[in-house]
Amino acid sequence: MATAIETAKIICAELINSGVRDFVLAPGSRNAPFGFAAFAAEQRGEIRLHVRIDERSAGFTALGLSVGTDSPVVVITTSGTAVANLHPAVLEAAHAGRPLIVISADRPATLIGSGANQTTVQQGIFGAALRGIWQLADADDQPEHWRSAVRRAVVAATGVRDRSPGPVQLNVALRPPLVPGAADHDPVDAGRFEGQSLPPPVPAAVDVAARSVVVAGDASAPTGRQAVELAQATGLPLLAEPSSNARRGPAIGTYRLLLPGFAPEIEQVICFGHPTLSRPVQQLLARTDLELIMVTETAQWIDPGLAVDRVVDAVQPRGQGDPQWLARWQGADRELRRRITAEESAAGTELGGARTASIFWSVLAGLAEEQLVVLGSSQLIRDVDLAPVGPHAPRVHANRGLAGIDGTVSTAVGLALGAGHAVHALLGDLTFLHDLNGLLIGPEEPRPEVRFVVVNDDGGAIFGTLEQGAVEHADAFERIFGAPHGSGLAQLVEGYRARYRRVDTATDLAAELRRPVHGIEVLEVVVDRSERRAEQQRLQDLGAQITLSAN
Repeated sequence: MATAIETAKIICAELINSGVRDFVLAPGSRNAPFGFAAFAAEQRGEIRLHVRIDERSAGFTALGLSVGTDSPVVVITTSGTAVANLHPAVLEAAHAGRPLIVISADRPATLIGSGANQTTVQQGIFGAALRGIWQLADADDQPEHWRSAVRRAVVAATGVRDRSPGPVQLNVALRPPLVPGAADHDPVDAGRFEGQSLPPPVPAAVDVAARSVVVAGDASAPTGRQAVELAQATGLPLLAEPSSNARRGPAIGTYRLLLPGFAPEIEQVICFGHPTLSRPVQQLLARTDLELIMVTETAQWIDPGLAVDRVVDAVQPRGQGDPQWLARWQGADRELRRRITAEESAAGTELGGARTASIFWSVLAGLAEEQLVVLGSSQLIRDVDLAPVGPHAPRVHANRGLAGIDGTVSTAVGLALGAGHAVHALLGDLTFLHDLNGLLIGPEEPRPEVRFVVVNDDGGAIFGTLEQGAVEHADAFERIFGAPHGSGLAQLVEGYRARYRRVDTATDLAAELRRPVHGIEVLEVVVDRSERRAEQQRLQDLGAQITLSAN
């Protein structure tokens, strides 16, 4: 019968043979055999081991590593509530299509339901979010079965056979002893394993309507590049969200404000990625009086409006858009940008949330080397969605699978570690505080280079722009939606051994962003959110006025 240590060695060895190179470990007793196996593999130079004491942070660190390396990443926990803390990261990985491999150490099956310490039903704990789950046990003493299960798990996580990448779970029941001993034996190396990929996608012929638009939502850099190339080749307006990795070149920077006026004329939408940021786009994608074409190389596509007419892997366009159609969009965009810029100039060096986002995007887009950026999933990514568009743009990641604010700090840290490059992250105070433990990195762990720009308006600014922020709800708004916290970020940040600086002017912010990143830095920008709703309404009215004159 195999020992727990031997079981962990075999499973880790097979993960390495299958191409996994990053392991994230949350320390515990039941998962100790995996800790020893991963530590030994790191000592041999086979993997990179990242240790995090907070399982929720560990899950999102693994998610960020997967984005940074474009590879599957393992996260290992002990039994009980430790496993449940991975659920937010597992859900994000499921909806964003990220290859996350969960190893959850478990108690022997005979203890389930007995009331034994740290023992619960872990098989199926993540519900429908998983691409697959495998129940393993050291008592089985079947190394061939364990190796086969690991191979299948990696193939399922990466989606190489079905174009449906996402999270998987290996739930492994282990019996004491949980530390190495004389009875343990090293596993026989089974050799490298590779699951053969499906053939590359074949472009489909698409007849381009005269008044079409290209919509680009949250997507990888290669998908964003396809959206840009299609818009350039066909002369179509490109409506690109920041995390589409297509918000550059021909993209219409103020599309969100212009879309309500132009929408009635749209005959066809060719959509890439996962658009989520604006209601005008969601309303467009729900229309049944136009042709809606989704472009995706995966097995899933988005269709919340139940209006998709066609799903293709890639597009081979036939025909061109109407040049006058594009010219009207571009003219309206230039005029609206001119008005917004004039308002910003009138504000002098004063910083607000929207202006901070604009400076953040413009400075990083203008640097010689392509920058890596993480955007928090709340108000600020929507502010960036109105920032100026130039010939170049940062490479952007945002957790838009389920668009939660949790785990953003850890995701940025994981991305920096995985990519081996500095990362700039723009997020609000609530998003930052929600994952403050993402800064909790032990002295023996590699520390990435990440600069967090935290726009602190002491609460939830986005709710002020929604229905909850209407004047009739003013008496309840601040308590249950604004949710001020009154926390001093300087003391919190310094407690995590990170560098802190408060930035108060546009000039200082731009200067800080141009400076090289050293270690983990936090720039705090304190702003007032009381005028957010009025500002949004003013911009919407301005967009409506300009599109009316363009029609």
